[in-house]
Amino acid sequence: MVKQDRITEEFMRQASISSPSFAEGAMAHYLVQRFTQLGAEVLFDRADLATGGEVGNLIARFPGTRPGKPLLFSVHMDTVSPCENVQPVLRDGRIYSAGATILGADDKAGIAELIEALEVVREEQIPYGPLEVVVTIAEEAGLVGAKHFDHSLIRARYGFALDTPGVDWMVRRAPGANRMEIEIIGRAAHAGVEPEKGLSAIRVAAEAVSQMHLGRIDVETTANIGVITGGVATNIVPESVLLKGEARSHNPDKLAAQTAHMLECFEQAASDLAVTIAGETVRATVRATVNPDFPSMSVSENAAVVRLAQAAAASLGRTMKDRLGGGGSDANIFKGYGIETVIIGTGMQDVHSTNESVAVADMMRVAEFLVEVIRLA
Repeated sequence: MVKQDRITEEFMRQASISSPSFAEGAMAHYLVQRFTQLGAEVLFDRADLATGGEVGNLIARFPGTRPGKPLLFSVHMDTVSPCENVQPVLRDGRIYSAGATILGADDKAGIAELIEALEVVREEQIPYGPLEVVVTIAEEAGLVGAKHFDHSLIRARYGFALDTPGVDWMVRRAPGANRMEIEIIGRAAHAGVEPEKGLSAIRVAAEAVSQMHLGRIDVETTANIGVITGGVATNIVPESVLLKGEARSHNPDKLAAQTAHMLECFEQAASDLAVTIAGETVRATVRATVNPDFPSMSVSENAAVVRLAQAAAASLGRTMKDRLGGGGSDANIFKGYGIETVIIGTGMQDVHSTNESVAVADMMRVAEFLVEVIRLA
């Protein structure tokens, strides 16, 4: 039932539309046309007013042809950069970017697969219940669209987010995350003439990071310092340095403990590296800001949405495997709105890089699965 040429053309058409975070207007205009053609009522929320973006989150409502509980499908319309003038190329059954850009399979593969599934449902006149499609903005900028989504506009209490690599995978559990910014203030001095009058903020930062537990902490928890900026010149003892990092965990207590550990490392380093300048004990100042990025997500293996995914896969003679998630997605935010959302693989590979690609066969496989989901819901 799924048509290879149609899903290929659909994806390549979308991939050719530039849609960086907060500048998704052209992509939104295209999706309004496509979902309207498929019989949906299309509207936008006002997330653009809160985020400064070109458009808000798109909602497409399909009334269905039989009674049932509304089912949600979540995708996002933005991509990471570089995404200007993407030229998708089909080679040996796989679609790549022809130039020095990303492809945009994250998340346009998911959108194309959903549109193809809706085409099949319409063509085959498959009875289906109410569907609600939410296409968020600025997901890649930190789930911004989902965080500002007006969830009063939808009725669905369960659904699927199409937004993870691979196929025949579902993610029921994903971690919560804290983002942190730490500014260390030392004291500047001439590095060649009187370095003993300075206190290096970079040295304090280096000592802190060297004592920090980072990377894979345990099966549920990770941590990273990803950005360090500071210093003015090689002949000046650096007065300040700014570090940006994160902690993630499926366990809220572990997330809190890891965050506290990282902050304590900075305070301890500042204390250990105190110096005496002109008879005065000088200690670096640590200014830390911690912001919750997204909550953890956990959907029971007995939840209706999980049973639906397994039943759809079984009807195709497949097995839907369960994988522990490591990243955040709009599903984390929707779960907080009381919508049980499972993340489904879309076939995208090497995302967020110029090597990004997706196999046409994988997109067809996902579209077939979505048809079964819609049929059985």
